Amino acid sequence: MAIPIELDHASRQSLQGQIFEQLRHLILGGRLKPGTLVPASRVLAEQLGISRNTVLLVYDRLIAEGYLQARKAIGTYVNLELPETCLAATRRIATSASTHGEAAKRPLIPFIPFAGPAPAKRNTQHLDFDFYPDRIDLDLFPLKIWRRFINRTFTSTVTHFTECTDPGGLPQLREVIADHLGIARGISVSADQIIITAGSQEGLNLACRLLVKEGTLVATEDPCYQGAASLFESYYAKLLPIPVDEDGLEVEQLPKDGVTLIYVTPSHQYPLGFTLPIERRLKLLDWARRCGAYIIEDDYDSDFRYRGSPLTALMGLDDHGCVMYLGTFSKSMGAGLRLGYLVVPKALIPAARSAKALLNSGHAWLDQATMAEFIRSGAYGNHLRRMRNIYSKRHDCLIDSLREHFGEVQLSGLESGLHLAWHLPASYPDVSELQALALRQGVGIYSIGSGTTYDFGKGGYSTRTVVLGFSSLNEYQIRAGIRRLAHAFTDLPLESLHSGLGRHGGFSSSLHYKNPGY
Repeated sequence: MAIPIELDHASRQSLQGQIFEQLRHLILGGRLKPGTLVPASRVLAEQLGISRNTVLLVYDRLIAEGYLQARKAIGTYVNLELPETCLAATRRIATSASTHGEAAKRPLIPFIPFAGPAPAKRNTQHLDFDFYPDRIDLDLFPLKIWRRFINRTFTSTVTHFTECTDPGGLPQLREVIADHLGIARGISVSADQIIITAGSQEGLNLACRLLVKEGTLVATEDPCYQGAASLFESYYAKLLPIPVDEDGLEVEQLPKDGVTLIYVTPSHQYPLGFTLPIERRLKLLDWARRCGAYIIEDDYDSDFRYRGSPLTALMGLDDHGCVMYLGTFSKSMGAGLRLGYLVVPKALIPAARSAKALLNSGHAWLDQATMAEFIRSGAYGNHLRRMRNIYSKRHDCLIDSLREHFGEVQLSGLESGLHLAWHLPASYPDVSELQALALRQGVGIYSIGSGTTYDFGKGGYSTRTVVLGFSSLNEYQIRAGIRRLAHAFTDLPLESLHSGLGRHGGFSSSLHYKNPGY
């Protein structure tokens, strides 16, 4: 798995020193556990875009100081006997005590029954090319390997079929998830902080059951995921939309008090795709601490990052027990598996486990046990790398196709995820008219407010932004779909075409977004 390391090339500290300190911190913080295989020097050098010799020198120093151990013909591992294990344990105990004190001040609120509208569904009309943003390519599911793990798990024991499982989830699955989060997302958590859920929607339900009642003020990004907005409304919460810009949530727009809960997607804002930078992440955490609010961090597609190192999750930066982390296997394995997880602060473990037991008595043992072995064996990591490689090619294919047919389009969400947001030029009609034109050509494109997105109507995104998912289409289908889309746009009035439809230059646009470029 890729390791979350961020280099500052403007820093006075050398690159070697930065990598050494960050790896040392990950090891002593328990995120890289003893016995964990670290990336090969060539792989880490490619990830960071630096010389392999720099990484080799860092590894040699970590080996010399007892943090790493090299095994000939196998690889480099985190040492089983760390020089500062006792110091790291002391720090973790102190953090746990302070987290309990901060989080204990926040009240637990009873459940309110459903009352809000159901989330919208996508157009069910037959489409030749559907750029729906919430689907994956199920042909990529590792069926043969999964079947082998199911058979192996099934034959190993049958006693679990006659027993109730732990409502919080199978211990071995929670343990491997904790290890995965430490490496992939920079989160140091124990297995008992993890509650296995039937996808991310049940995780949101669980958080609401703990914290939301009628009149509770819940802040959300604007626009946001409709499943979350509808769920909060179903608990009679009062929604407070907070605008986003090219750096994600505008933290300075949050009120100083009164908010109990805020729902955010910081790594890949849904649906616009912006990434919340470290400065705003720290400001958001400081705001939550001062306001006494909890943060739900929905990390729905963090496994698919195509440029640079993975970002440290918001929960990985949290020292005050403010963040609940929402994860899912729906994007990597498939929504039909119905496996997700909610990571809660230590102070909320008893309440979360009790609430989960009231919702259901746990999930199917066989699926959980199979998933645990699938992760532990390394097959899950291999599967993620394969999907990431395929989706990266589709991601680039979509960008190239849009530029080929529509010029220098304004896009956001380019660094990661399974969809892009296309911000229309001022000369184009509203997205609803373009949707209708595309639909007549058998192409599905989506505005904010259709599909699984929700707009509070204050930012103007719903009329000027097209959301394009690419993960369920292969490269041929993407090219053909965008070509068909360009043909559909020829039905627009001539005055809408003079600005550069096709290969003859780019669009002018009144919207300005950061575009990393390709």
